[in-house]
Amino acid sequence: MKPDFWDEACRDLSRRDPVMGGIIAERGHLHLVSRGDPFQTLARSIVGQQISVKAAQSVWNRFADAAGEIAPLRVSRMRTSTLRNCGLSERKAEYLKDLARRFHSGEVDPTHWPSRDDEAIIAELVAVRGVGRWTAEMFLIFNLLRPDVLPVDDLGLLRGIEKNYRNGESVSRREARQLGESWRPWRTVATWYLWRSLEPVPVEY
Repeated sequence: MKPDFWDEACRDLSRRDPVMGGIIAERGHLHLVSRGDPFQTLARSIVGQQISVKAAQSVWNRFADAAGEIAPLRVSRMRTSTLRNCGLSERKAEYLKDLARRFHSGEVDPTHWPSRDDEAIIAELVAVRGVGRWTAEMFLIFNLLRPDVLPVDDLGLLRGIEKNYRNGESVSRREARQLGESWRPWRTVATWYLWRSLEPVPVEY
């Protein structure tokens, strides 16, 4: 399902930014799609940290089999040794259990998020062990479909700016943030198309 703001954002960005308009014209048939439920999305992000996509999927499959149900209460009660046997490091096992406990207790509560702004949600998420700002921003983009997220710590975003706006010359996070001001309130959409300019297959987090 295409986000309800997507077409308007593409028209607005294309009108204001000829470079972005060219990228959108080439890849306009593609769009962002939401990824699963909040707990599973964040759990997957923890499992996948610092390992290849293939390895992460293998560990996730073993974890899913061991859990039976990937739900906060169930995961919070799993033994650390069971999680380790799935291929998770001790640290990642601790992160998953902390995430599960916070979801189960209501400390992390997705029902409140529709009424909260992006920074409030990021603050709530980064309080979870193993969840940093980049992970929280990916969650805002891929799970909550927030329209105006600019993840300046994302190397793909920086490479996309360098390729399309700087003739390959390096760009700092400060410079990326300055350029991103011209894309408000659609910085998520601009980011997503810059990713597409590097890799046509839609990225998933």
